[in-house]
Amino acid sequence: MTTEQTIASRLRIWRGTLSLGAVCLVLAGCSSANKLGSTVDPKYGVSASPRVVADGQSVPKGGGAYRIGKPYVIAGRTYVPAENPHYKAEGIASWYGDDFHGRLTANGEVFDRESISAAHPTLPMPCYVRVTNLNNNHSIIVRVNDRGPFHRDRVIDVSHRTADLLGFSSKGVAKVKV
Repeated sequence: MTTEQTIASRLRIWRGTLSLGAVCLVLAGCSSANKLGSTVDPKYGVSASPRVVADGQSVPKGGGAYRIGKPYVIAGRTYVPAENPHYKAEGIASWYGDDFHGRLTANGEVFDRESISAAHPTLPMPCYVRVTNLNNNHSIIVRVNDRGPFHRDRVIDVSHRTADLLGFSSKGVAKVKV
């Protein structure tokens, strides 16, 4: 083998190695990894909706669609959404905010932690319910536009702003009547 043949052979090997490396980089960039961080929560078995509005941006109002929805399972518990014009419940309310702010709600609206809204596991969306804090008698009518809470002892989740107005944002939870 001549020196020229040896050099040509080595160049072919280097070109092949570089080409293979470039192909690997391109394929890695096309991977299906979720860049929005919506991985499946092992506790609940579902992933969060994508964030569509960054923190600090204004949140669009309205949108979404009327939905009752089909039965679904979260953390091994089955929920059956239904119209219930005479719905009444007493139990624990909690608030949700930062982790969900700017994400799509179950009916397609964008969640705004500063809005007067709530999440309920089975009521139609949107619908309106009165929530009364039984500790201080503060009461407000909220728009239900999301699903939750999925803790066994909770009857409703409200936005941070709603919890402020009901007087329990610092505690995180309150006994309420819906």
